Amino acid sequence: MAFRFNFSIDEYDNNEADTHDKMDLQLHSPKHKQKSTEINKQAVDAVGDLSPRLGTNNHQDEKPSKKNLCFKVAKEHDIPEDLNKVLENKVMGTVSGLYYINMSVVEMACSGNADEEGILSKSVSSHSDLIPGAYEGGLKIWECTFDLIDYFSEAEIEFTNKTVLDLGCGAGLLGIVALKGKAEKVHFQDYNSTVIDKITLPNAVANCIRTGKGGDTKTSQPPSKRPKKAEHPPDVLTRCRFFSGEWSEVTQLLLSSKKPFSKYDVILTSETIYNPDYYGALHDTLAQLLDKNGRVYLASKEHYFGVGGGIPLFEKFIEERNVFKTSIVKTIDKGLQRCIMEMAFKESC
Repeated sequence: MAFRFNFSIDEYDNNEADTHDKMDLQLHSPKHKQKSTEINKQAVDAVGDLSPRLGTNNHQDEKPSKKNLCFKVAKEHDIPEDLNKVLENKVMGTVSGLYYINMSVVEMACSGNADEEGILSKSVSSHSDLIPGAYEGGLKIWECTFDLIDYFSEAEIEFTNKTVLDLGCGAGLLGIVALKGKAEKVHFQDYNSTVIDKITLPNAVANCIRTGKGGDTKTSQPPSKRPKKAEHPPDVLTRCRFFSGEWSEVTQLLLSSKKPFSKYDVILTSETIYNPDYYGALHDTLAQLLDKNGRVYLASKEHYFGVGGGIPLFEKFIEERNVFKTSIVKTIDKGLQRCIMEMAFKESC
């Protein structure tokens, strides 16, 4: 169910196939129904390995060295005044009751001069989903995102009046679910500014225009095909902030900002522990930004082949730091084994 925004959605076909049958191949998504959380194997095969590909040719099995990693300076992205322009000529689909940008159209747009970071051309030329220090996979929606969305419903996770961070957000679907769940504030962070501008922010705008003041995350119905034209920014969008840059840089920006900042009640993150070289920065970011009584919900594959990270290695790292307690609250055995981890400060036990 893909359709095009031209300030508002005016043209669509009522007889289109279900979203999941025509979903863009970049979307590593499960079926919409809870009982069929299986990955679309045809789409997965067309894209490649379910684990992020670090590269091909002679570098396929090489792990990036810390000394070769460069860190992007943090930046806050303002919400444009003209929201309709944000969605102009955007082709949207629906999944799990949420709007998302069709990635093939974004790729076409970024193939010109619209991608100042050059992440698309770098990804294509290197046959890689991950380029350390340059591109960290935000152009794809990885499958664990949907595992975590399913878990929110199963465990009846409450977002009402909570401050939430979607860390390594990519498409921002986790943060959007929290926003629809009446979170007080939702912040989105991705390594790449291109991802925030071309994917995360448009996705948030599209869903906010539709929901107005937020909605029920448990609905099984996709959003209306005709979100109304935005004459003024909806109140729900004023509860959002958007950031790009490396985790430690974003942390410093938030903590040193003159804008009011309170630590997060909930931090959501999916498929961010694939590279062990990043564990220190991730751990420190969580430790500095999470409220003392807050919770982290982390979705990950058990092991990332060819990259090196995974749940056991991250658990060992967390245990050695002795700051957080962790628990595996859900395991998904279909395909590559995947897990949902909950984290909290030990002192809050």
